[in-house]
Amino acid sequence: MAKSKKTTVILGEKEYFKGIPKIKFEGRKSKNPFSFKWYNEDQKVGGKTMKDHFRFAIAYWHTFCGDGGDPFGAPTKKFPWLTSSDPIQSAKDKMDAAFEFITKIGAPYYCFHDVDMVDEGATLAASASRLQTLTDYALQKQKASGVKLLWGTANLFSNPRYMNGAATNPDFEVVAYAGGQVKNAIDATIKLGGENYVFWGGREGYISLLNTNMKREIDNLAQFLHIAKDYARSQGFKGTFFIEPKPCEPSKHQYDYDSATVIAFLREYDLLNDFKLNLEFNHATLAGHTMAHEMQVAANAGLLGSLDANRGDYQNGWDTDQFPNDLYELTECMLVFLQAGGLKGGGINFDAKTRRNSTDLDDIFHAHIGGMDVFARALLIANDILKESDYKDLMKNRYASFTRGNGAKFTKGKLSLEDLSKIATKKGEPEMRSGKQEMFENIINQYI
Repeated sequence: MAKSKKTTVILGEKEYFKGIPKIKFEGRKSKNPFSFKWYNEDQKVGGKTMKDHFRFAIAYWHTFCGDGGDPFGAPTKKFPWLTSSDPIQSAKDKMDAAFEFITKIGAPYYCFHDVDMVDEGATLAASASRLQTLTDYALQKQKASGVKLLWGTANLFSNPRYMNGAATNPDFEVVAYAGGQVKNAIDATIKLGGENYVFWGGREGYISLLNTNMKREIDNLAQFLHIAKDYARSQGFKGTFFIEPKPCEPSKHQYDYDSATVIAFLREYDLLNDFKLNLEFNHATLAGHTMAHEMQVAANAGLLGSLDANRGDYQNGWDTDQFPNDLYELTECMLVFLQAGGLKGGGINFDAKTRRNSTDLDDIFHAHIGGMDVFARALLIANDILKESDYKDLMKNRYASFTRGNGAKFTKGKLSLEDLSKIATKKGEPEMRSGKQEMFENIINQYI
């Protein structure tokens, strides 16, 4: 680990990441592995600082709860903050470690599921009491550190009660329990000043259509979201609600399959005014899309709300949640990001976990440093492309025929199908026009 002056630990608790100072920007020539090479939070890009562009958040679940276990093997990581047998003390130890890490890495936000913050109790009331205790503690940590809550959410997929879904469960009593859990999570989010609230339907879908009434389940999901939204608003919550798309795993098919599916759902059930999308890179891959595609679909609808930063493995067909490192992929995403005017209320949350064989505590720092750096570098590249290259002119020219003459009339709804037929008959076979695909690709490579 790096040897440096000790960083002040929030509230004077035990220091878990010993010897690691607050991570600073030192530039690309620095050989210090505990420094940012590209992420300079105060650097302005397109009139906004990197810190304001990204609003980076640390994921409570993977970073401080992810023990390296997987479906094929036992945990590999022994976190020093998960040693107490007392659930409240264990949760406070974990929060001490979390805020120490968040302040040292310099992220302005964090995110959590309710059961990440503290284990469930034996009853819904017991869980609420535990969450009350830990949010009291979190308020102290936030005040002392200046770290804020980007969003909260409820884990409605891990407990066996949700094996058939939560809001879409065929048993009303399970739906009611999910409602109680969401109420507690919304209360906690409001209490902590959370700026948004996320719904991720981890099991809102089906395994087999043979025993599934899809319409009833989707109708019930919409009703559940409406009453959750109405409750939050009645309690003074003014933030945005996000839905996070994912196509499958653990369900065979999930109702929030991708951006287009979720947007259609929100329109059909009159939820567009309160909800936007929280998109995840690895989920885009599982849906057979690129993240740039998912972001563009959301941006087109004005619903590009927030991002979960990670990546999948193209040789592995499941949700591996690796830290992002593909500069080319992220540059394409940042082109969409900048042209859309950034995110609508959310930020970039590192929903990623260190690898199973990365067992040292400093590996958590290396992972986040790399992730924040690759986003910063991609943002700089995309900004240069938009400012200095022919990219925008090439795109504009490709669609120039719709800005004049009959093309402009068509876009304004002034031509009928008969008019199109007459124009085509008069003009004859259209001239073939190149899409200049390779030229566009070369522009990205040139600026990288």
